[in-house]
Amino acid sequence: MIVLTLRQNNPSRNILLACLLAALSVVFSFSPTPADADWSPLIERLVAHGFEEGAVRTLFSRPEVKFEPRAMKSKLEELFKKKTVKPTGVLSGFLRSEVIADARSYVQENRVILEKIHTNYCVPQEIVVAILLIETLLGKNVGENFAFNRLASMALCTNLETIRPYLPRKLLTTKNEDLARSRCRQKADWAYAELKALIDYSANSGIDPVNIPGSIFGAIGLCQFMPSNIFSYGIDADGDGRIDLFSTPDALHSIANYLRSHGWKCNMNQINKKRVIFAYNHSTVYVNTVLAVAEKLKE
Repeated sequence: MIVLTLRQNNPSRNILLACLLAALSVVFSFSPTPADADWSPLIERLVAHGFEEGAVRTLFSRPEVKFEPRAMKSKLEELFKKKTVKPTGVLSGFLRSEVIADARSYVQENRVILEKIHTNYCVPQEIVVAILLIETLLGKNVGENFAFNRLASMALCTNLETIRPYLPRKLLTTKNEDLARSRCRQKADWAYAELKALIDYSANSGIDPVNIPGSIFGAIGLCQFMPSNIFSYGIDADGDGRIDLFSTPDALHSIANYLRSHGWKCNMNQINKKRVIFAYNHSTVYVNTVLAVAEKLKE
């Protein structure tokens, strides 16, 4: 496993970095950057913000690093799609008997961890498991994308022209182009901040930043945290010295810590429960489904 420490301001880490770069030159064949992506602006931006240039260039030279336009394309398509009334129901697939049965088994298998969580954070076990079920099917589906590629690709699109070739022809008009340009920059800046957090997280955790699986928009782990949330809400529950969101104890504790940090209390009415869960995922359907699954698990 290759680990990159990219910050310039740590001499001891830079010595380690030099050794790792030497190893990388042997392990990886440096294929040129894909023709449809010039990473130079993103590389220069990272270097300007304190990341070591040689390490960053090595990172973006790896064959696994590819420009993937789908995330930014989806953001812009959603911006201009026809506005409809937001649904307020539930995702019924999560209420199927066999799905609930799996979730009940998961509760039993992890009862010790979940009871400790309830004691420490006052978050009921059925709420934590319901969130884990909806996010990753209890850890079975942590994403089919590489979070690094998704975040780097979005961060590269500070200019609308970078993503324009991948958009439907009729999406942009003279009336909406300025809005699209502004939104593109906003989302690129957001993704850039998450990319920096992902790189720092991988360095702190001793994992390869390029091969971390994630969602279409770069959320990672069993609990699907954006990388910047790991530093604020992630918990090293198993005491191994690092926050590993692909570890069951760390992921479950991190979910509960996130909820408590956003206002979860021991005695809450339904309105406040919805408000806190909405902070985890800004979707009314998501919130309703979490509460519906939790009720099933209590039966």
